[in-house]
Amino acid sequence: MRTESSAIAPTSIAVTAPARKTVRGTLQAALGVAAFSLTFPATAWGLEGFGPWSLVAVRTVLAALIAGGCLLALRVPLPARRHWSGLAVVAAGVVVGFPLFSTLALRTSTTAHAAVVVGLLPLTTALLSALRVGARPSRTFWTAALVGAGAVVAFTVQQSGGALTTADLYLFAALLVCAAGYTEGGRLARVMPGWQVIGWALVLCLPLTVPAAAVALSYEPVHLNWHGVTGLLWVAAGSQFLGLVVWYRGMAAIGIPKASQLQLAQPLLTLVWSVLLLGEHLTVAAPLTAAAVLVCIAVTQRARG
Repeated sequence: MRTESSAIAPTSIAVTAPARKTVRGTLQAALGVAAFSLTFPATAWGLEGFGPWSLVAVRTVLAALIAGGCLLALRVPLPARRHWSGLAVVAAGVVVGFPLFSTLALRTSTTAHAAVVVGLLPLTTALLSALRVGARPSRTFWTAALVGAGAVVAFTVQQSGGALTTADLYLFAALLVCAAGYTEGGRLARVMPGWQVIGWALVLCLPLTVPAAAVALSYEPVHLNWHGVTGLLWVAAGSQFLGLVVWYRGMAAIGIPKASQLQLAQPLLTLVWSVLLLGEHLTVAAPLTAAAVLVCIAVTQRARG
């Protein structure tokens, strides 16, 4: 009996360890999505006190200071030279590109309309990951992803009236650069801790963002108020750093395609925050879309990649 139990124990450990890693990775990715869902409402608040260029530059500088402080405190060595090109892609897409394009869009677009970016982001990220890292999800995965993305797009377009504006061009640009940053960041998070990926990407941008912040603040008026300061602090600490830390850790644990599908819930979470924080109104289509998206997420998480 002792021999049998000792033979069974390693098998049990081998089976449960990957499961625990998957659960932990899913929870981390979900926390990232929750943090990101507040980005658009917080940006709208930030624009009440800062100009768009000032908001983007200052948020990036603040996030870089937080990240740099953590890297220094823990005496993290510089990344290997072979990783710097990937970090540059993360910096261009996630640190600079997405915040800039989405903030410019939110000058004239509502958060509900801007949510179309997040609706398309999971599918675009999965497509780019298939090209970049050789991910090959199943047909079931792709079908559920397309249905989920279609449901979110239909909902957000219906909410905005379906008009194509200049803001839409900014949003689609934000979509593309962010998907590239997520894909490259998820790849790097397999070889270094996720918080170091975004941390080094933020620090890498400091030579650009510090002078940009100084110039923007000198040209754009600043009206300090509670909404503006709160929005700035959240997009800097929550969206730009902490959210990306858990997001990249989650992607490294469960894979880029599956983690990206959790983001299908982000537009609907954003709409909830828009009602609570910005006073926007939702139609009866919201709960129906939420149910459809949750079903699609369940299918993609069960589909084998």
